[in-house]
Amino acid sequence: MIKKFKVMKKLRFYTVVLFLSMVCFWTPAKVNAQDTQLTRQEQKEARKAQLYANFQAIDTLLQRKSIVLEADFLSNQYGVRIPVTSSLNFIKIEPDNVILQTGHNVGLGYNGVGGVTAEGSINSWKITKNLKHLYYTVRFTVTTNIGTYDVLMNIGADNNATATITGLTRGQLTYDGKVKAVYNATVYKGQRSY
Repeated sequence: MIKKFKVMKKLRFYTVVLFLSMVCFWTPAKVNAQDTQLTRQEQKEARKAQLYANFQAIDTLLQRKSIVLEADFLSNQYGVRIPVTSSLNFIKIEPDNVILQTGHNVGLGYNGVGGVTAEGSINSWKITKNLKHLYYTVRFTVTTNIGTYDVLMNIGADNNATATITGLTRGQLTYDGKVKAVYNATVYKGQRSY
C-alpha cells in the first residue's frame, strides 16, 4: 500500500510538472501573438502608408512612361461590359511607343490574336495628381498606324485603372484592369493591324 501511495505521489508530481511546463511554454506564445496583432487603427494606418508608397511608385512609372494597363474587362459606349484575357487586351506605354490592343483566345482577327493592334507614338501627355484620394488622371493622344486616338486613364494607388479610348468616330472603348510596370507585364503583342 505504501508502495502504491509513493507511485501515486510521483505520478501527481510529474503531472503537476508537466502542467506547469505547458503553461510556461504556451503563455509566452499567446502573449507574443497578442503583441503582434495590430489594432484596427494601426491596420488602417499601415494600409494608408502602403497605398501612399504605391502611389509614389506609380508616379515614377508615369514620369518614365513605362506602364501597362492589363484589362480584365472591356466595355463600349453603351456600357456593355465583357470579361477578357488580360495578356491580350492591354495598353502599353513606353517612352517612344504606345500599343493599344484587343484580342481573344479564339479566332485570328487582324492581328493574329482575335482583335486589333494599334501602335504609335504619343503626341501630348498630361498627368494630374489627386493627393487627397491618391489617384492619377493621365490624358494623352496617340497617333497609330490605324488612326489618332485620345486616351483618358484613371489610376488608383491600389493599381486599379480604367482607360477610355476615343477616336474621330463616335464610338469609345474602355479598358478596366490593373496597371503594372512594363518589366512586370505579362502581355502578348499581336501583329500590327494593317
